[in-house]
Amino acid sequence: MSPEASTSEGVLLPGSPALRRLQTAVVAAGLAAFAMLYSTQASLPQIADTFGVDATLSSLTVSVTTGALAISVLPMSALADRFGPTRVMIVGLVTGCLCVGLGAAAPNLPLFLVSRGAAGLSLASVVAVAMGHIGDRVHPRAAAPAVGMYVSATSLGGLLGRLVPAALDSQAGWRVAVAAVAGVGAVCTAIFAVTVPGGVRARGRGSRRRSADVGKSVGAGAGAAAGAGAAAGAADQPDRGGGAGVVIRRHLRDRGILRLCGVGMVLMGGFVATYNYLTYRLTEAPFRLSSATIGLVFCAYLAGTVTSTAAGRLTVRLGRRPVLLGAIAIALAGLALTVPDNLGCVLAGLVIYTAGFFAAHSVASGWVGARAVTGRAEASALYLLGYYLGSSVGGTLIGLAWTAAGWPATVCCVAATQLAAAVLAPRSEPSLVPS
Repeated sequence: MSPEASTSEGVLLPGSPALRRLQTAVVAAGLAAFAMLYSTQASLPQIADTFGVDATLSSLTVSVTTGALAISVLPMSALADRFGPTRVMIVGLVTGCLCVGLGAAAPNLPLFLVSRGAAGLSLASVVAVAMGHIGDRVHPRAAAPAVGMYVSATSLGGLLGRLVPAALDSQAGWRVAVAAVAGVGAVCTAIFAVTVPGGVRARGRGSRRRSADVGKSVGAGAGAAAGAGAAAGAADQPDRGGGAGVVIRRHLRDRGILRLCGVGMVLMGGFVATYNYLTYRLTEAPFRLSSATIGLVFCAYLAGTVTSTAAGRLTVRLGRRPVLLGAIAIALAGLALTVPDNLGCVLAGLVIYTAGFFAAHSVASGWVGARAVTGRAEASALYLLGYYLGSSVGGTLIGLAWTAAGWPATVCCVAATQLAAAVLAPRSEPSLVPS
């Protein structure tokens, strides 16, 4: 590594060519992972028709993937410690591309779900490792912009994974659409492998101080993709007080952390269900929108980029609990607007609901880190586990309401998840954020 690219400790400096390469690499990884993770959501009605199943079973193509990812975060972190984060991410991305691409040709739903589950296991390599790798390699003064670029890429990747299939569904079918996302993932994976400093053998330096500094620098600004951002600490080691298992057990005895993990779980369960079954609603009377048009609806995600950052600033002035409850109230108001059979109301309501969700999620994920006196990495990993488990479980179970009674029943179930989040919100906040 050249002197201009690093300090004497091998840390990438602001403005260095090596830092720009790392930024390019992590952006490519974020785009690839999150595009493939959600590559079936916009095509759920078409997948259901192909396999002759209802909306609930079709939604498993999303739920199985996120569920497999959830249970793989901590193991992937351990693998990164053993074999190096770059190698783990490249192997995971390549395997994910193969699983998503080959899975598109699955002759039946069970085989397709196996391929989706394997993709989730593989893509956990990026979710669990990427931000921790930035913390290990980048000087604290340059860490926040690098993390911000990665977080933006995860958000845009999720959007890309919905827009590309929606655009191709009506012309070429969902199988070609999903395979196309795998192709995009393959290109991004190649970019990552070529540009990441140090190549495949690059290893993180394991600096606890730098990882902690990243978390403080980024703050709530990463809230638009805080589910991914929470993984940043997963590759880090506990600050003190024993190994990771000891720290996790201590967190599991902290009712405040458990309640916040529950908040993330129920919020995400309702959120994924909303987008899962809204695609069905918009294909039916009185809307009858095309797949390509429905894909544009996912652009409502961009509202979260604004509100998650704003929520972070408001917590400083008003406190976490008031902002969290206010964001949930906004989400509930947006949900109510989606009930009338009026496209303008539905779209406006979806934007408002999405804005409220991301604001609430931003506050909850940041609150976990603030509450954990030690072992913030493990606390964030627990939140991430609950977040994606909520996506997996809620995204499918709420489908029973859609199948039984349509959109009004679905909205009632999603509203119940938001109210549950309000009930679970801790009543006290840390009086001091540990340094």
